[in-house]
Amino acid sequence: MERRTFLTLAASSALAKASSDLPKYRTVSRFQPAATPGMPGKYPGAVVRVRAAKSIDTTTGKIDQQVVREMMAQGMRGLTGAPDAREAWRSFFSPSDVVGIKVNCSGAPGVMSSPEVVAEIVRNLMDAGLPAKQIWIYERFPDQMDEVRYDRYVPSGVNVDGIEKSRGSISGYDPATYVEVDFFGEDDTRSMLARHVSQRFTKIVNVPNMKDHGASGVTGCLKNIAYGNFSNVARSHQNSKTNTLSFIGTLAMVEPLRSKTVLQIMDGLRGVWHGGPFVHQPRFRFYPKQMMFGTDPVAIDRLLLDVIEEKRKQEHAISVWNRSSQTLHNGFEHDPNANNFVREPGHIEFAGGLGLGTYDIRKIKEKAIQV
Repeated sequence: MERRTFLTLAASSALAKASSDLPKYRTVSRFQPAATPGMPGKYPGAVVRVRAAKSIDTTTGKIDQQVVREMMAQGMRGLTGAPDAREAWRSFFSPSDVVGIKVNCSGAPGVMSSPEVVAEIVRNLMDAGLPAKQIWIYERFPDQMDEVRYDRYVPSGVNVDGIEKSRGSISGYDPATYVEVDFFGEDDTRSMLARHVSQRFTKIVNVPNMKDHGASGVTGCLKNIAYGNFSNVARSHQNSKTNTLSFIGTLAMVEPLRSKTVLQIMDGLRGVWHGGPFVHQPRFRFYPKQMMFGTDPVAIDRLLLDVIEEKRKQEHAISVWNRSSQTLHNGFEHDPNANNFVREPGHIEFAGGLGLGTYDIRKIKEKAIQV
């Protein structure tokens, strides 16, 4: 049996054991789920993967906007079966919607939701009839967004906004919608949902990256939509222990976040194979040159696991499933065979068990497109 297969099976056993001893969560929300919640959405278990060798120049880092446009058009048509890109987008969004585009900027300027990709999403939303003023590009921290300058890539009138105007401020969060849990005896045991989600947006497009993560194993659709929309989430880690196994899925299940997140577009033009979510060293950046489209965050993240694992295997790095205490030591940012937490890539399977999507690789329907 190969080492990684053994580790995966061992991790599944650990997941089952951990699930019987979870933190006690209390979710408070006045919102009811939609008849068909956005996650897993209209296309459960379906993923369209579009690859394009010319999408990004790995020497300069320059992205080809026309190639991105073709990747997105083919990805959306492949997902929906629509005859053209406009009809594909109109099957999700109407001119009356207020749409939030949840980007990921924690690794900026090295790896983030590429402004070229986000600009193409904006262009398609506007082509589907949405006015610029009803489109919001958002992230938790304004200083991280400032590294990217999305405003330079999108038409005037499109909103670009960070939730926490100053770190730790709760003014951008809804005190009536939260998850309460005591992890380590912390003083503040509530994580509140962003006001934009509960009070402004009617729908959300989730735009994560392909990244390794020191606590959750990988950070893809689920972590971007969960940790990226709630306050006070870093408290889930202490010393080598992280509660990402169950916290990520629990947050993603909160209404109206679950129902409003209707489309997942994973930007895999660039990626991080170690040290994520940040880019501590350029050598840990790589170029998958692909994008994935779907409504099922679990299915996409399950495929992301394989992308990161394969790259780590190529680089002779330990598996993201490695839970050995011997890997826990200083130097995680520089050593691909070190961990700063006992990683929890099982959070994807756990979220699938909550009903957020399909984890079983045998049941995921992947359509591959080459541009």
